[in-house]
Amino acid sequence: MLGPLLPVFAERWGLNDARAGYLFAAQFTGSIFGVMGSTWLTARRGARSSLLLGMAAMAAGSVMLAAPDFALGILAAILIGVGFGFCNPTTNLIIADLYPHRRAAALNLVNFAWGLGAAICPLCVASLVRSQLPTYFLFGLCSLLAVVALIESRAEFPANAATSVLASADSSSFWQNRTAVLLCGLFFLYEGCEAGIGGWIASYAHRTPGGTWWALTPSFFWGALLIGRLAAPAVLRHATELKLSQAGLLVGIVGLLVLIGARNILTIAAGSGLVGLGFSSVFPILIATLSSRLGSAASRVAGVAFLLAGTGGVIFPWLIGFVSTASGSLRSAFAVPLASCVFMLILNSVLSKE
Repeated sequence: MLGPLLPVFAERWGLNDARAGYLFAAQFTGSIFGVMGSTWLTARRGARSSLLLGMAAMAAGSVMLAAPDFALGILAAILIGVGFGFCNPTTNLIIADLYPHRRAAALNLVNFAWGLGAAICPLCVASLVRSQLPTYFLFGLCSLLAVVALIESRAEFPANAATSVLASADSSSFWQNRTAVLLCGLFFLYEGCEAGIGGWIASYAHRTPGGTWWALTPSFFWGALLIGRLAAPAVLRHATELKLSQAGLLVGIVGLLVLIGARNILTIAAGSGLVGLGFSSVFPILIATLSSRLGSAASRVAGVAFLLAGTGGVIFPWLIGFVSTASGSLRSAFAVPLASCVFMLILNSVLSKE
């Protein structure tokens, strides 16, 4: 949501790229606290409480983003992040718990649903920006969150879903396990890259000559992510999980090279789609690998892994904005996720040999 709306906020609040990056940092800082809160709350009150509180925080944050003051915008981004932190690990770990024999396939499908929202969001923003009505999007999203929360309040949840994984998310001695360290590093880098690219691609397109439909460009990234996650269960019948992840990272690197070299909106759309397709299975496979490789240790590593993912989300979008302002070129700043993708490919290769 912040990515497609960022040019609107930058104009409203008079932000350069470095200051605009604080919005992403605020959102993902909030998500870190949300993850910690979900660990505590799910263990004591169950998954439903964590999901409902997350929905309430995101709804409040969405409304507050309509504020005319940048400080309130930062607070709104924090609330949205807190809500995301409560919902994201809880949802993923419920699925990992319920489908132990087909974790990667099931997680790809649930993350398909996340991607569907991300792909549709820029389309809604683009239509309302052209009509000078972006605030309607924020209030509409708040209403939808309230509806989903109402449905969740009446839904049946398995008694122990997610609780077993989140309840003892203690970081003690996790670093002694080489596989755990590799996975945590990959969580950090992946979430940073996804947040950075998804957050800045609309602004990148907005500055490109002929980029009149710049607000739609994130849909190519998220839409390709969506297609990849939908296709992943079928692909996984013929390829191992980590091999698919490695192939995806290679495609992502090619897509980032296309983005950096783009000189028109069509090339940006193509590069965004390649990156999204490449990234599509990486995160679900990381969760599945964590659960399957670490066994009982997964309960100690899960909390740390999601916290590091949130930290990546704090650092990378801000760093891209900082590099853009320092160099005077958002194009140059995309070297940050490119270098990170190369490092992820190396870590993934090492992990596959563990």
